[in-house]
Amino acid sequence: YLICATKELLFQEREIRNLSAEIESLKNPQNLNPSPRLDELREENTRLKYRLNILKRSLQEEKTHCGKSTMNINQQLQEIFGEAIRTSCPELENPPLAVTPNQQPKFGDYQCNSAMAMAQMLKAKGLKVSPREIAEKIIQNLPDNELVQKTEIAGPGFINIHLKKTFVSKLLSHLLINGAQPPPLAARKKVVVDFSSPNIAKEMHVGHLRSTIIGESMSRLFEFLGYDVLRLNHVGDWGTQFGMLIAHLQDKFPDYLTVSPPISDLQAFYKESKKRFDEDEDFKKRAYQCVVRLQSKEPDFIKGWNLICDVSRREFQKVYDCLDIKLIERGESYYQELMTEVVKEFDGKGLTQMDEGRKLVFVPGQSIPLTIVKSDGGYTYDTSDLAAIRQRLFEEKADIIIYVTDSGQATHFQVVFAAAQMIGWYDPQVTRVEHAGFGVVLGEDKKKFKTRSGDTVRLMDLLEEGLKRSMDKLKEKERDKALTPEELVKAQRAVAFGCIKYADLSHNRINDYIFSFDKMLDDRGNTAAYLLYAFTRIRSIARLANIDEAMLKKAAETTEVILDHEKEWKLGKCILRFPEILQKILDDLLLHTLCDYLYELATTFTEFYDSCYCVEKDRQTGEVIKVNMWRMLLCEATAIIMAKGFEILGINPVQRM
Repeated sequence: YLICATKELLFQEREIRNLSAEIESLKNPQNLNPSPRLDELREENTRLKYRLNILKRSLQEEKTHCGKSTMNINQQLQEIFGEAIRTSCPELENPPLAVTPNQQPKFGDYQCNSAMAMAQMLKAKGLKVSPREIAEKIIQNLPDNELVQKTEIAGPGFINIHLKKTFVSKLLSHLLINGAQPPPLAARKKVVVDFSSPNIAKEMHVGHLRSTIIGESMSRLFEFLGYDVLRLNHVGDWGTQFGMLIAHLQDKFPDYLTVSPPISDLQAFYKESKKRFDEDEDFKKRAYQCVVRLQSKEPDFIKGWNLICDVSRREFQKVYDCLDIKLIERGESYYQELMTEVVKEFDGKGLTQMDEGRKLVFVPGQSIPLTIVKSDGGYTYDTSDLAAIRQRLFEEKADIIIYVTDSGQATHFQVVFAAAQMIGWYDPQVTRVEHAGFGVVLGEDKKKFKTRSGDTVRLMDLLEEGLKRSMDKLKEKERDKALTPEELVKAQRAVAFGCIKYADLSHNRINDYIFSFDKMLDDRGNTAAYLLYAFTRIRSIARLANIDEAMLKKAAETTEVILDHEKEWKLGKCILRFPEILQKILDDLLLHTLCDYLYELATTFTEFYDSCYCVEKDRQTGEVIKVNMWRMLLCEATAIIMAKGFEILGINPVQRM
């Protein structure tokens, strides 16, 4: 149904453009030779205008009721004002379109700020028109629509937009009946998100934590919006270090081929082999021989390699299970055969240069070359990343590829992407390939996050510390007395892992962030602890008033959501900004915008709840006297959006806390 509706909308939009062009040509006196047909043409013009208005109205209605989707009000206003702007100044090519929520609600709900920039563009063409005149013209040319109650011009040419309360109320009812639904997609695009990517035989550390949390949340956003998402874990599972690990394995567990070696601490095992590699020349030679035999795919060496990888995988999985992460492992070893093809292709197109035995690729406009073959004939990270992007473009047929790694790798990916474009693998106008970089995790001393002894913090230790602290917090609030043991453990996990994820996601990923359990577990301010408590409180309002899900469902279909009180109106508009927020994140991949929005929604709800009685009780007996059902529906709409926001952030709220 959605695809049909989308096609119908596109057809109607095309029809509108054609009719508008016909009307413009009929308006132009140069196109009309004085003839007996003049009256006929004028009549035709009137008929076309009438048809055009009917089509516009029907298109508007189609968009408003397009399936179950939650409408993006900002996008609708942009279409309405975009049309008025084009009609007002047909001489401007690509006139600026700026519609944003109004920062001062007393002046209106949204604001169109295009008139000033348009005046500048007209001035450059030698036409002097004041921004206020342009704003007046825009208002005169606004097409019929269901959204706008009234408009006012303020200051030099800002257009303040007031929404119709009845329309906002209708949208809230639509949300309550259908839930938070994504906009219709014209086509289902394939998205590859490359994230987490720890190294085999090494512990996962806080840098991997950031990549894992951010990448998971981005994947969830794309999935909610209807994209086909492939989450890839590009683990470091190949390379010279496996020579020394296999050589050490042979010495320490000579029967490893028949008896599974009890390697419990792979980090210590790695350090032991590294120490021998650095100090013992014979061991070093044997390690290099092991690499050659591994790369030749000798079965005994492949088995040793698999054993080491499996120990690591089990450790990684503990972290992924705690944080509810879904990933497909596709490490560097997967691309070994493909790297040979990559080198051949760059050679064949004359894009390689030799330098002291190394094979380099210079990309115009980039400051450093890529090394695709080392002087010993081995491949590099550059080669494996080129092989990976090629496989994702041609075999996976990805429309969007996102790499979630620390910002230190930004230059590397910039050169890899430029090389892929240079060789003709993709066109950035068609395929979106992006590096979503992030800053480092700092300790409370604002230095790189380390243990007291200066070691890298193990991720499982960090998660276990989070569980301990969240239980302390729940007991401090005496939740252990109100909850069953099972509920308490659920709340403990929700708070611990929710707070760790939210602390990361609520910061602009580009910046470094300070890891502090005290701050993230604080139930005041923009934290997961505050939002989880707020959500539990909202969910409990209906329960305490003895209103079940069936009653709310029936009320959503029969009760109008009244928005007469200023706090009802503020909350209603805030709830409906959710699709705008998701669209913004889709454009810039900055997830802190969603956290800021959820915090704003929770605080706006608190203002509403403090000012507007949802349930009225007898002061003496505490008995429920009256339920204001439209306000209960506003509580429910808030909870629907918060739950969907949590789902995208990978936070698991619990019914009782």
